[in-house]
Amino acid sequence: MIPALTQYRNWRVAALEAVLLGALSAAAVAAPAAAVPPAAQAASAAVSPPGTGYKHLGVASCAASVCHGKVAPQTGRNVALNEYRIWQQQDRHAQAYRALDRPLGKSIAAKLGLANATTAKICLDCHADNMPDALRGPRFTLSDGIGCEACHGGAERWIKSHAQQNATHAGNLALGMYPTETPVRRAQLCLSCHLGTDTKFATHRLMGAGHPRMRFELDAFSVNQPAHYQVDADYVERKGKIEEINLWLAGQIENERVYLTLLQSPLFAHTGLLPELAFYDCFGCHHALDKPRWTAERAGPGIAPGTLRLQRQNLLMLQAVAESIGEGAAAGELVESGNALARAGQTDAAAVREGARKLSAWLNAREPWTRRAFSRADISTVRKTLLRYAASDRASDFAAAEQVVLGVESMSFALGDHDQHGGDIDALYSAVKTSGSFDPAQFAGTARQVAGRF
Repeated sequence: MIPALTQYRNWRVAALEAVLLGALSAAAVAAPAAAVPPAAQAASAAVSPPGTGYKHLGVASCAASVCHGKVAPQTGRNVALNEYRIWQQQDRHAQAYRALDRPLGKSIAAKLGLANATTAKICLDCHADNMPDALRGPRFTLSDGIGCEACHGGAERWIKSHAQQNATHAGNLALGMYPTETPVRRAQLCLSCHLGTDTKFATHRLMGAGHPRMRFELDAFSVNQPAHYQVDADYVERKGKIEEINLWLAGQIENERVYLTLLQSPLFAHTGLLPELAFYDCFGCHHALDKPRWTAERAGPGIAPGTLRLQRQNLLMLQAVAESIGEGAAAGELVESGNALARAGQTDAAAVREGARKLSAWLNAREPWTRRAFSRADISTVRKTLLRYAASDRASDFAAAEQVVLGVESMSFALGDHDQHGGDIDALYSAVKTSGSFDPAQFAGTARQVAGRF
C-alpha cells in the first residue's frame, strides 16, 4: 500500500470532493472481462468493464457478516472481509448518489430543466451503477451509488465461486470480474466516468450549470480512496504488484487516449455553432480579465492570445517521461504532433480528427511504458524534468500545474523520499490550492525555488 501522509491525502481528498458531482461513477457495461496475461495487456481506446449480460446483484449481496461485512479486519485470511464497512463509511463512491439530492445537485438539475437529478439518466450514469432493469438482481438498489459491482463487475457468475477455497483470480476474471489490479484496465474503468465516453460526458453546458470541472490522475485518485485490500505477499502472488510510476503513467496515457478518442467523436464537432468547449483548456478563458495568462511558451506555435486551446496537460507529462528515459526523438515527435493538434483546434473538426489519430498512434506505441521497469535514476529524472518544465513556464497553466504537483509527489513516494521533501511539496500544493487564486508566475517561481533541492 502506498503511504498516505497528511498533505498528500488532504489535497487529494479536496480534489475528489471537487469532482464528486461528476466523476464518481459506475463504468459503462461492455464485454466479459477475461484473464489477460501481463505481456498481453495492450490497452484499447474502448473500455471493457463489467460483463454485459451479467446481473448486478447489489451491495447487500456482499455485505453479510460472513462475507465482506465484518466490523473488523480478519487475520489469517487473504482478504480482510471488512471491505463493505470501509466502502460504506469512508469511500466517496458510496456518497455519489446522495450527492444528487444535495443543494448543488438540485441546483444543477433545476438549471438544466431536469425534474430531479436522482432520476435523470444524465446524472445516474455517473452517480450510480445505472444498469438496465433486466440486469438488476433482487437486492440491487440504485441509491447505493457506486457499489462493489460498478468496479468489480456483475457478480451473477462469480459471487459463489470466488469464495471457494480453490478459487483463483484468473478463474474469477473468466467469470466476469473486472481486473482492477491492472493499471491500464483500472485507468480505463475510472476514466469511463472521470473523463467520460461518447454516451456520458460532462459537457460545457453541464459545467455552466454548476457541475465541477472534470480532472483525474489515476495514482492520486487510487491512493485517496480508502484501500479495502492489502498489497501483501499473498496479494502480489495472486495479482502482481503495481509500481507507483507505472500506475501514474497508465493514468497519463489512458487519460490522453480517451480524450483523443472523444475528440474524434460527434461529441466534439456537433451541429451547433461552436465545438464542445469542454475539450478546451478551461483556464485559457476562465481567469480575471486584468490578469492575462497567455504566453508563447505555454500556448505553443500558432496559438494566438485570446483563442481557444485544446487541453494538453497529459501530453506534457508524457513528454517529460520521454525526455527523461532518453527517448528524445519520441519527445520531439510528441511536441510536434501536440502543437499540430492545438493548431487544428483553431480550424476545423477534420483537422482535429487527423491530429488526434496521429497522436493516438504515438500513445499506442508507448503503452509498454505502463509495464516498463524504471530505475531510481529514471524516476528521479522524471521528477526533475517536471519541475524544470514548471520553472520555465512550460507547465504553469493551472491544469498542467496540477499534474506537475501530483506527478512530483508520486515520484517522491516511488523514491521513498517524500518526508525529506515534505516542505517543498507543501509549497507546490499551496501554489495550486485553488484555480481562482492560482498565479502562473508565482507557481513557476515556486518551482524554481524548490527544483534544486530535489
